[in-house]
Amino acid sequence: MRRLLDTALEVYPADFTLRAVTTRSGVSMGSVYHHFGSLEGLAAALYSRCMDELLDTLIAAVGPAADARDGVRRAVAAYLGFTAAHAAEARFIHAAPYALDLGPYAERIAAAKASRLARLNAWIGARMEDGSVARLPAAQVEMLLIGPVAEVSRRWLAGAPEIDLAEAARILPDRIWLSLAG
Repeated sequence: MRRLLDTALEVYPADFTLRAVTTRSGVSMGSVYHHFGSLEGLAAALYSRCMDELLDTLIAAVGPAADARDGVRRAVAAYLGFTAAHAAEARFIHAAPYALDLGPYAERIAAAKASRLARLNAWIGARMEDGSVARLPAAQVEMLLIGPVAEVSRRWLAGAPEIDLAEAARILPDRIWLSLAG
């Protein structure tokens, strides 16, 4: 199963087909259908794996934070660092949901992310409780915290010449913190 996921990531997006994945991995088409049901099922599993890696990176970043500001800054830097270090995974996270029909797997993907998101939400929620982070709905916190870094990442992954991840890592953390400060 890992070989299929690794190979799918290698061929994405240029040749993301069952034939390319099976030929390159040496795994039979029957194994793909047995484990994933379809190309979209394989994509959903790969999306979940990539998202788990990103969320684990964010959890590890905020865990040792001295305070809310430090945690937000660390989360921003960690997201951008993940993008730079794991471009293939970041590209899949940002592009696959729009390029492939993952809708039938939405519940499975959400369930896979739930425990990690709960940990991140608990971290930010505790900072809301102590007043260091503004009391905002979770969706708004996500837009303010993740929205800017996700957009920078998308543009960098697309090759936009004006996007520099190192520059973004210097500028965005404090700007994002100001949008969330209590």
